[in-house]
Amino acid sequence: MRIPLLMATVITALAGDRDAAIAANMRKMIDAGEVPGAVTVIATRSGVSHLGVIGNADADLKRPLKKNSIFWIASMTKPITAAAIMMLQDEGKLSVDDPVAKYIPELKTPGMTLKHLLTHTSGMGEATAEESKAAKTLADLILAYAAKKPFFAPGAQWRYCQSGINTLGRIVEVVSGARFEVFLEKRFFKPLGMKDTTFFPAAKQVKRIVAPARKTGEKLVAEPVSSLTERFRYPAANGGLFSTAPDYARFARMLLNGGELEGKRYLSAKAIEQMTSPQTGDLKAGFIPGHAWGLGVGVVREPQGQTAMSKPGTFGHGGAFGTQAWIDPKSGVALILMVQRANFKNSDDSPVRLAFQKAAMGAE
Repeated sequence: MRIPLLMATVITALAGDRDAAIAANMRKMIDAGEVPGAVTVIATRSGVSHLGVIGNADADLKRPLKKNSIFWIASMTKPITAAAIMMLQDEGKLSVDDPVAKYIPELKTPGMTLKHLLTHTSGMGEATAEESKAAKTLADLILAYAAKKPFFAPGAQWRYCQSGINTLGRIVEVVSGARFEVFLEKRFFKPLGMKDTTFFPAAKQVKRIVAPARKTGEKLVAEPVSSLTERFRYPAANGGLFSTAPDYARFARMLLNGGELEGKRYLSAKAIEQMTSPQTGDLKAGFIPGHAWGLGVGVVREPQGQTAMSKPGTFGHGGAFGTQAWIDPKSGVALILMVQRANFKNSDDSPVRLAFQKAAMGAE
């Protein structure tokens, strides 16, 4: 369909105003010492309508950010893990209502299902830092989890749970017969064109990794280099992925399009609906008010504060270093923010996220 010239001119002008507002807000965040730089994306069902790059890739201001800069996305790995589970459900190989013990006999907590793992309502205990560091495979971690007492009975509370998500990664391995990282590469990353998304960055990719920063007083300082680039570790289903803004935008667009992207279907529309609908009932869930939890994603139930400009049903996830991806099906947009700062008090409630969302959604 041809867009009339006048209408196309208006659309372009509005996009230009929006992009300028985003750049101005991100510059304010840099000048305020919140982050050294940011990559911002607005994706739609048909493509990317905004890709902004501003600032630097380190606290020392020596490397400019680029659109293909690589970020540790931490817990933004979780929706990808959930998508892998939903793909296996679509294929009839498991159900989210199955007991966990069906696939991991060592985890015998009565009544604990895959859905409890996906919604952070399992009550599973966590491995210690020493146990996690010693684990070379997801199977190693299961042995540590099995020795822990549960915090509560499945379904009784919402408690953000790393062990549950890593257990889902192991279940993908058990059901598919492939290592978790291989499954994701074959079934999602390669076909989606997510060429820089990986648990184990290659040497040439390491050069593009954004250095984490930490705010100390009024200034940003370099955070000690993480060991996450080590190849001799397990693929952390809870938060081990590295990615770029354009890469994650492709995953977000697939979700926004109901499980399909550019003619290829990854997840059924039914799986997307189940994944992105509130699954936690009346439990208080999430890190900011008005949230419920779906399967591997937070869901905005009552927009307020940080999510005031979002519509009910907006879903997504943030990461420990401030990265964010939120998808609004009613508005038909996905917002991706890539920054790398270690000590936000609450990365889901960071001033950088708020500044980006306000400019992106025209809320100021």
